[in-house]
Amino acid sequence: MGMFKKISTFFKNKSEKVTILVIGLNNSGKSTIINHFKSPHEQAAITVPTVGFTLEQIRSEGVLFTMVDTSGAWRYRSLWEHHFKNCHGIIYVIDSSDRMRLVVVRDELDTLLKHPDLENRSMPILLYNNKVDCEDSLSSVKIAAALGLHNIEDKPWHITPSNAITGEGLEDGVHWLVQQIKSMNTHSRKLKR
Repeated sequence: MGMFKKISTFFKNKSEKVTILVIGLNNSGKSTIINHFKSPHEQAAITVPTVGFTLEQIRSEGVLFTMVDTSGAWRYRSLWEHHFKNCHGIIYVIDSSDRMRLVVVRDELDTLLKHPDLENRSMPILLYNNKVDCEDSLSSVKIAAALGLHNIEDKPWHITPSNAITGEGLEDGVHWLVQQIKSMNTHSRKLKR
């Protein structure tokens, strides 16, 4: 909960609602990352794979954070697009030790970027290069190159190494994401004046 208390101080409008879509292939660590953000008494002792999607809401200082935890199993990936229109940011979780499916990660990212609900939006994308503690893990530089992140010019993106179990890198990544959302909200308010 301390994480979200810090995040909520970034928002001036205390009735702000922020929806974050958390996606990635199955077994990448999405649910474990979300579990890490919960207060200690709400954390699950055992994290089970998500079927379909789940919503996790965390309120802190008047800011309601809705984390949409989506299944990464092949048959559920088509559900991701149903959440694109209403999200303010995306967290894309990558298993940095799963070299065999890195091509699938890139294909899913490309599909996401070309979707009509996201194509013309400057929505921030945070990529967690998860499981960096594994012996076979790839560095963030290698993941970024393999995914062609340098080709993303119309959306702010950031990749950060992480370990969902220990929490390493999670706070830094969310801090970046919230600053991007705050910046976009400020810009949007100025345009409405």
